[in-house]
Amino acid sequence: MTGLFSSEKFDTPCRVEIEQSAEHFHAHVELAGNVPIYPGDSVQVHGEPIMVAFGEKVFFDRMATVQRAGLLRRAWTKFTGYFEMAELYEVSFTPGRL
Repeated sequence: MTGLFSSEKFDTPCRVEIEQSAEHFHAHVELAGNVPIYPGDSVQVHGEPIMVAFGEKVFFDRMATVQRAGLLRRAWTKFTGYFEMAELYEVSFTPGRL
């Protein structure tokens, strides 16, 4: 149970997928049992650093620690997320040419 400031913490297996190529450059972590991640939660994947050469796509099975956000942190993350989203787009009233 998550309180106002306290948070739950647990370990779970996960699968890490990393690809580095001309078409794709990404890293994904899939938690076992499709554990949902909510705003403010954090996930730390354990193990040695992973190095992937160009043109490779690799999969690793690791352990991860999920730390649930408390109610206050979750609310703060949702609140500030609206302002950070606004930074992704820009509205301008200047003509196309300067």
